[in-house]
Amino acid sequence: MIFTDIIQNYKNSIKGKKVSVCGIGISNLPLIDFLLSAGAKITARDIKEKEDLGDIASTLEEKGIKLVCGSAYLDDIQDEIIFRTPGLRYDKPGFVEAVKNGAVLTSEMQVFFDLCPCTKIAITGSDGKTTTTTLISEILKASGKKVWLGGNIGKPLLPDIDKMTENDFAVIELSSFQLHTMKTSPEVAVVTNISPNHLDYHTDYQEYIDAKKNIYKNRDNITFITNAENDITIDMAKEAKGEIVFFSSKSDNDICEKNGIIYVKGEAVLETKDILLPGRHNVENYMAAIGATFKFAPKEAYKTVATTFKGVEHRLEFVAEKNGIKYYNGSIDSTPTRTIAALSAFNERNLVVVCGGYDKNLDYAPLAPVMADKAKAVILTGACKDKIKKAFDESDAFIKSSTVVKETEDFEDAVILASNTAEKGDIVLLSPAAASFDKFKNFEIRGKFFKDIVLNKI
Repeated sequence: MIFTDIIQNYKNSIKGKKVSVCGIGISNLPLIDFLLSAGAKITARDIKEKEDLGDIASTLEEKGIKLVCGSAYLDDIQDEIIFRTPGLRYDKPGFVEAVKNGAVLTSEMQVFFDLCPCTKIAITGSDGKTTTTTLISEILKASGKKVWLGGNIGKPLLPDIDKMTENDFAVIELSSFQLHTMKTSPEVAVVTNISPNHLDYHTDYQEYIDAKKNIYKNRDNITFITNAENDITIDMAKEAKGEIVFFSSKSDNDICEKNGIIYVKGEAVLETKDILLPGRHNVENYMAAIGATFKFAPKEAYKTVATTFKGVEHRLEFVAEKNGIKYYNGSIDSTPTRTIAALSAFNERNLVVVCGGYDKNLDYAPLAPVMADKAKAVILTGACKDKIKKAFDESDAFIKSSTVVKETEDFEDAVILASNTAEKGDIVLLSPAAASFDKFKNFEIRGKFFKDIVLNKI
């Protein structure tokens, strides 16, 4: 059966069925259009009140979609199929009750995986997954492949599924939220690393790890690329069924670096000096990307990308140099481990770091000695600034260092204070080690605000 038949059969199967789409966000608006094209009877549900949805509400109603808004939006769901947005846990009481009554609970990403005709390369991890995902996409494109990039990065993929072919590649970044209930795994899976994250959403660290495992555990013949220097990913590799490919920047493995050259199973494929992105962690991101693509890409593609790709926005993004001070935007650094990696990308102790934000119930103790070693000053701001300061105060390495700590509530004041603290030759780095939700809708908005301050107010 050709894939167009599979897609059409799915559409036929939901024609006339009552479907709830829960969470009217970026991934679910195109999903609603897809379901409409299949003839489903749709109810769109969101915790926001109708008036707070603005034009979206009227647009949906004009399409004949029923709206259920406000705090009771998940109560008494009578529909046959329920699509949850990634940020909604599957065990919400409203979902549990609906499933008990016979409803099928699924997601846009699950349906995409079930229907996708392409070779699927999926990437997850606590750090580095967006850069790695982008690198994989760029390497495949440099190899002449047709690539569909999406998931937790870029646009939703399901609306384009009719345009995809078996010869194409779908490169998909997946968060733990998306993976939490996934029942399908890709042909190629990458786990960059695992460290504590999103503990404000997951019940505990183990649940977070178990969610990540869904990227590989639902396929027996998977190609699994992962980190040989991470205890959790090493254990994952023992569970995965298929070809296991380890990468490491510290030891001899399937993919490793020796004397400035990245090797794949003994074959030299890329000189690290060609990589434009700064930092050891980006060498590891390249290793992961190479592991995912070496069956599909010629060696020439790696150098092409390495010598031209300047990075993803908000990930050690160079913003400007003013009065001899360089400004870098690392708004994506929403965990201590991400900030540690960002700090390690710089060789000199000339950093003034803007740090702090929404607390995801993470441990900041490991950040303290690295900050003491790398930063001449730290400007703390946001909801968890006191928690970070406490970690600094309890660290012997930090206490013995000359690193200056300054605090301010307002984010803009923190950036300006960092600029005023820095001297010619220094670097001001936004690397919050925390999420943005205390003051910003997402890390992208936080990063853009940082850039606006640097470009227009300093």
